[in-house]
Amino acid sequence: MKPPLITLTTDFGLTDSYVAQMKGSILTIAPEAVLVDVTHNIPQQDCGAAAAVLADVVGAFPAGTIHLVVVDPGVGTNRRAVAVEVRGDEDAADLRFVAPDNGVLTRVLENRSITRAVRLADPRFWRASVSQTFHGRDIFGPVAAHWSLGVDLAEFGPPLDSPLIKLSIPAPISKGGQICGEVIRTDSFGNLITNIGAESLPEADRSRLTVEIGTQRIAGISRAYQDRSVGELVAVIGSSGMLEIAICCGRAGEILAAWSGDKVIVRGIAW
Repeated sequence: MKPPLITLTTDFGLTDSYVAQMKGSILTIAPEAVLVDVTHNIPQQDCGAAAAVLADVVGAFPAGTIHLVVVDPGVGTNRRAVAVEVRGDEDAADLRFVAPDNGVLTRVLENRSITRAVRLADPRFWRASVSQTFHGRDIFGPVAAHWSLGVDLAEFGPPLDSPLIKLSIPAPISKGGQICGEVIRTDSFGNLITNIGAESLPEADRSRLTVEIGTQRIAGISRAYQDRSVGELVAVIGSSGMLEIAICCGRAGEILAAWSGDKVIVRGIAW
């Protein structure tokens, strides 16, 4: 039997002991678990960034993986803690998540249906002492550990009596030969990842398109970051299938002083 696999996505950073404490609470219950750090550098309290990163990563993991997400600005309030199973047409099996109900699951729910979802209400599966400010260690981590050992989802609490919270994520707008989208996050390389998907950009015409951000114009969508000279702006389709704006061997986010929400326009599309 393969050891259980649990991924970890948080905004804890690596300066403090929070990540280690949460891992310790999991390994105390499931010592054979394999813990995979997706990232602990989500911008603090940024549920939208967490949702985007989570959507990028789930397809890389095998069936049965539990994805633990703790970006939780509402910790200690009446926000729900949940465990959820979802499935889409392209998924080999249900995807499993443990998270606060604050929108971090918004993007993984796109084109997927919830098969089961419960509120984490049974303290049998928590740490004996629960802090009001650290549910990652005291509730979410232990529940993920118990789930990985075969505890049925229904044991953790009652079914949800209302839909999960979803973030309001703007969709790109297509009109008159152009698509107007925006930057949704900046990755660790300084690349600006937009909400414009590859499916919106006809592959045959990409070299003739123009990408605009602020006062900058990029001629054509390239295949690779180094298709342009060092220091030059480049537009590419990134590994997540979204349009990215980068600088060859540089950091576009810093040089352009761009932020999430900044407008990006692609012109020259023949519908």
